[in-house]
Amino acid sequence: MNLLFGFLYGLVAQILTFLQLQGGIKYGWYEKYPVIVILASVPSGWLFIRSVQYFVAAFDGQLWPSRLIGYGIGVTVFTIMSWQLFGEPLSTKTLVCLGLSVAIILIQILWK
Repeated sequence: MNLLFGFLYGLVAQILTFLQLQGGIKYGWYEKYPVIVILASVPSGWLFIRSVQYFVAAFDGQLWPSRLIGYGIGVTVFTIMSWQLFGEPLSTKTLVCLGLSVAIILIQILWK
């Protein structure tokens, strides 16, 4: 259960962070609402904290798995959202990096 909650909190946090940081480029949020964009870091920060807590609990107090899984989730979310929202192409280089991120996640989860 801890692993699932870690993923869910991390996924939502990465999506909110993408929208906060890159959404301003597409939608002009930062120029229109700078205080709201800055305050959006509070709930996303809380979600990241909870995600790490769940991952650390899932891996018997180890920190590295939470860091590496969080990185993998972030690369995956960034790839999908930049492709969907910005129409960025999925080049061979991007797909290789995405594959490596998935491999990192799987190594952390499956390697005992």
